Amino acid sequence: MHIQPSPSPVLRGFRAILSGFSQIFLQNDPGCGLLILLGIAVGAPELLGGALLGGLSSMLTAQRRGYASADIEQGLYGYNGILLGMLISVQFQWSASVPLLIIASAGLSSLMLAPWMKRMRNRQWLPAFTFPFVLLSWLLLGLAESLQLQPHPSTAVAVEPFGWVNSLAAMARGLGQVIFIERPLSGFCLLLGLFVADTRAAIWGLIGSALGLGFALYQGWEQHSALAGLYGYNAVLAAIAVSQVSRKVWLPLVAIILALGLQPGFSAIGLPALTMPFILACWLISSSQRTFKLGVDYTDPRHTKP
Repeated sequence: MHIQPSPSPVLRGFRAILSGFSQIFLQNDPGCGLLILLGIAVGAPELLGGALLGGLSSMLTAQRRGYASADIEQGLYGYNGILLGMLISVQFQWSASVPLLIIASAGLSSLMLAPWMKRMRNRQWLPAFTFPFVLLSWLLLGLAESLQLQPHPSTAVAVEPFGWVNSLAAMARGLGQVIFIERPLSGFCLLLGLFVADTRAAIWGLIGSALGLGFALYQGWEQHSALAGLYGYNAVLAAIAVSQVSRKVWLPLVAIILALGLQPGFSAIGLPALTMPFILACWLISSSQRTFKLGVDYTDPRHTKP
């Protein structure tokens, strides 16, 4: 009888990192993660180092703390660190303190996530999603001046006026803005990655981006921001998250509307929205489910994202 050799620790670690990239879009698929990595490389190669350093730091922290190996291999201790590494890289100019800040914040995200996941599984807490990333990002952005971090000068990508072709590019940007990238080519890489992982998730992600764009233009919100995808990415994540735990078509649409409705409120209180509208939309739907039995269950063991 031939015994299949187990993958080497290096290969398992590489797969876990790729799964961490895919978990940004609530998937557990190294192939999807590889295409997301490609999307970063073609759209914003300057963010690649921070993303990899953040993902590796959060994963190694989880390993050192002895957290469940199955969770680590599924990338659950990678995606918050990756997002923190990318945000720090996109916000601040390179200095000796930047990689240390990425390592520290990414490691801390794993320390925050572990007890949350335990309580989610044992006490029916709401899922964390990207909350460690959001909370630590708000903290870092608030302390940037004290930490003597120099912001990058604004270099927004030029966006053409509204039109059908540019609308398709804007929908791709809505996917790319999940990871702070405005290049449409990156967005198409991410969409392809979603199709590799889960066709339903890819379709709902595209619907979320399209509705985010349409809603922003209908409401008369700033057109440049709408075409840059800044009103699409929370809708993308909310649609994917809810579509994975409910087959009711109307629930992901409700999640999209909630995420879009919540996003402007953060500007009003002086906080960057980041992915908090997506988190709040999912929390509201999950809480409503527990009250009205809508058929949404984020604690289903088939749903690997916390």
